[in-house]
Amino acid sequence: MSEHQMHHVISVTVENKPGVLARVASMFARRDFNIHSLTVGPTEDPSRSRMTVVVDGPEMEQIVKQLYKLVHTLKVSEHKPGEAVEREIMLLRVNADPKRRSEILEAANVFEAKAVDVGATTVTFEVVGEPGRLADFHEMMKTYGIASLVKSGRIALAKDSKSMTKKQKRTA
Repeated sequence: MSEHQMHHVISVTVENKPGVLARVASMFARRDFNIHSLTVGPTEDPSRSRMTVVVDGPEMEQIVKQLYKLVHTLKVSEHKPGEAVEREIMLLRVNADPKRRSEILEAANVFEAKAVDVGATTVTFEVVGEPGRLADFHEMMKTYGIASLVKSGRIALAKDSKSMTKKQKRTA
């Protein structure tokens, strides 16, 4: 990635209709942008879906305008660093020699990784959290030998713009 390019996190709220995902993905491809991750799921309104797109590129203003031009697009917002709650989930299977198994489990405990499958020679962990935290866990587990890995795309939701007062917190 060049120094002018960086990851951008974009939320796109769309009508829940067939073909919308394909149109959004192809719009990025036509403009030669690399999608790092793309997740889609329902919103609080079942007639709408929210896409979270993590894309490499120098500037997103033009992309945002193009997304608004697509049929069925309702809202587009780019999340600046620190302005959204961002999460991913990762399943990571690590080689777990019986002699080192307790050491591996202790190391995973630091990251609140949950052992979800224990085999004769491997342990599979589930880790949920901020993308950087998952990257750190992945890096630490490399020393044991990673047998398999799969990650979800990133999901993001803008932080509430108003902070709650102490009185509001008590009544919430």
